[in-house]
Amino acid sequence: MNFPAPGDYIDIHNHGGSPSPGIFCIENLMAHEERTPDSGSGMTFSYGIHPWHLDPETYDKHLSRVRTYSGHENIVALGEAGFDRLRGPAFSFQERAFEEQVAISEEKNKCLFIHCVKGWEELFSVHRRLKPGKAWIIHGFRGKKELARQLISRGMYLSFWFDFIVRPESSGLVKALPVDRIFLETDGSGADIKEIYNKVSDDLNIGTDMLKEQIYHNFMKIFG
Repeated sequence: MNFPAPGDYIDIHNHGGSPSPGIFCIENLMAHEERTPDSGSGMTFSYGIHPWHLDPETYDKHLSRVRTYSGHENIVALGEAGFDRLRGPAFSFQERAFEEQVAISEEKNKCLFIHCVKGWEELFSVHRRLKPGKAWIIHGFRGKKELARQLISRGMYLSFWFDFIVRPESSGLVKALPVDRIFLETDGSGADIKEIYNKVSDDLNIGTDMLKEQIYHNFMKIFG
């Protein structure tokens, strides 16, 4: 697999990204798309079935693609997978699809990116029942401190929603969390990962280089 270099900005979750000097990103691929992990030179990917795109008629085909590509050397994680009460099929079907992707992540020894909208109780329930050994990264987090602490207490990592984390009101949340459990992302928004790092380093009252070093260590702990 491709690894970031010490000193790189790490964009842990992107859509439509590409390698650039000094910026390392994990590009998310979804099973309903035509793109494959062979479609970009020097790229690093996650791969999964997003809950928005769960369909009983195509599910078996898409799950087969997840199984096939999960062993690819450029796939470093599964997902994004998870729960969404605002958009997606019946929750029972979402839970089935999520659990099957958890099983693949465990089998392939690769961590899992989580999409979760108003499905936290279900997420906690599955985590308690399956007791996964691989790390779960909550992508696009913009919740409250209490929820963040619950997720971290269960061994999960948080990657903050790009638009939320640059607002002044996010500062209190950032300061309240252990820095060894966080990641930063652009999620294909076109946001500048450097500006996001600058904001969070100001919130933490540390230099940007120190934040880059910490997030690099977080990355290597679960991907290295």
